[in-house]
Amino acid sequence: MSPKRRGAAIRHRLWLGLQLVLSISVLACVLALLRIHSRAPVSVLEPTWRTPKVAFLFLARTDLPLDFVWHAFFQNAEEENYSIYIHSKPRFVFDRYTTRSAFFYGRQIKRSVKVSWGESSMIEAERRLLAAALEDPANQRFVLVSDSCVPLYNFSYIYSYLMSSSRSFVDSFLDQKEEQYQPKMSPTIPRAKWRKGSQWITLIRKHAEVVIADNVIFPIFRRHCKRVLESDIGKKHTAKSAAEKKRNCIPDEHYTQTLLSMKDLEHEVERRTLTYTAWNQSSNLMDTKTWHPKTFEYADASPQSIKEIKKINHVFYETEYRTEWCQCNDTLVPCFLFARKFSRSAATRILSEGLVGPFDAAALLFNSS
Repeated sequence: MSPKRRGAAIRHRLWLGLQLVLSISVLACVLALLRIHSRAPVSVLEPTWRTPKVAFLFLARTDLPLDFVWHAFFQNAEEENYSIYIHSKPRFVFDRYTTRSAFFYGRQIKRSVKVSWGESSMIEAERRLLAAALEDPANQRFVLVSDSCVPLYNFSYIYSYLMSSSRSFVDSFLDQKEEQYQPKMSPTIPRAKWRKGSQWITLIRKHAEVVIADNVIFPIFRRHCKRVLESDIGKKHTAKSAAEKKRNCIPDEHYTQTLLSMKDLEHEVERRTLTYTAWNQSSNLMDTKTWHPKTFEYADASPQSIKEIKKINHVFYETEYRTEWCQCNDTLVPCFLFARKFSRSAATRILSEGLVGPFDAAALLFNSS
C-alpha cells in the first residue's frame, strides 16, 4: 500500500475511534442524569398530584363520639380534597363496629402511643399524626382536631379558607402571668423564645416538616416541661422547699409555638387558632376546672349562640396588649372554623340546623353488636 493510501486509512480509523468515544461519552452522561433524576427527593420532582389536600388529624382517646357530624361534613367533599388520619389508643381499629361513618374505616395510624393529658406523650401523638400525613405529598394543610371538635361551616368554605392563606394558624403569645417556663431549659430554649397558646393548630407543609425534623426542642420538653400532679396542688410547702419550685408546665400548650419561635418563623404564621374554646372561669387559682374548656350542651348550641361565635373577627391577647385581627391575605375573615368541646346533644343540634351538611337521623343509630 502506498504511503498516501496508508495515511488515509489511519485517518479514517482515527475518525471512527473519535466518533465511538464521543458516542460512549454522550451515553454515559445521559445515564448519569437519569440516575440522578431517579434518586432526587420527591419534592424536586414533578408532583404526581394536581389538587392540594387538607389533612384532618384527629386526636382521639378511643373512638370518635361525634363521627356522625363529620360524616355529614365529608359527605359534601370531593375525595381528592382531603385526607383523614386518627391517633387513638394502641391497637384500636376503626371499622363498622367502632364508628358510624365509613369515612373513618382504617384511618387510624399504625404506630400510636398511650396519651396522658398534660404530658409529653400528647406532643408525641401530634408528631406521629403529622409524620403519617406528610407521607402523602398532596397534603398541603394539616389541621389538628380533637374528638370533641365540630366544624362550624361546610367543607367547601373551610377548604377555600385554608387554601387561600399561605400561612399556618398557630395561637402564640407571651405569657407573663404564669410561670410555666422551666429555667433548666436554658440555654437550649431561652426565656425570650418561650411561647404559649392553644394546642389546636393548622400548619402549612413547610411548618409540619419543621415539627417532624425537630430532634432538639422536643427532648428538652420531654425532660423539663411537666405538669404538677393534682396530689401536689394545695399542699403547704416551706418557701425553700423543692416542691415549691415545681412549675406546672403543660407541654402541648407550648411546644409548636416555642419551636416556630426558635426557628424564627413567627412572621410566617397567623398567631391565632381556628378552633373556638370557651374556658371555665374561676377566681380560685387552685381550681383545676380552670384548666379545662367548658362543654357545650344542647342549650349552648342554639343557632344564635353559634352565630355569635362565627361573628368573632378578632382576638385580644391581654398579656401582650395585642389585638389579632383575623384575616387571610389581608382580608378580614371570621376567626373560627371549628369549636370544642361539644356533647353529642349539642353536636346533634348544630347538625340538625344544617351547618355542616344534610342531616341524616339514621346516622345517629349505632349498634355495635
